[in-house]
Amino acid sequence: MITVNLYYKGINGNARAFAEEMESSGIADAIRAEKGNLRYEYFQPFNDPETVLLIDSWSDQEAIDAHHASPMMKQLAELRDKYDLHMTVERFVSDEYKSDEKYIRK
Repeated sequence: MITVNLYYKGINGNARAFAEEMESSGIADAIRAEKGNLRYEYFQPFNDPETVLLIDSWSDQEAIDAHHASPMMKQLAELRDKYDLHMTVERFVSDEYKSDEKYIRK
């Protein structure tokens, strides 16, 4: 699994407005329905109201490449421009490490 954390940063509430439009327009749901998508969720940090975090997880690089080639990417880019957002990205690959399980309360 590959997880990409995208931090959308704007001004005057634009990052949150972007995420809300992604949800209300159906684009987020369409991405969630793409083959290989495991998670697509927006969050907002308590200490930074001008940033929205997207946690975006995929089964593999092939699924991410197909998503990037989809027509939705044009819509996404247009919305990013509309809200004048800037991004930073973190990428993580799951290593199936299990020794931390003893610290996790389920």
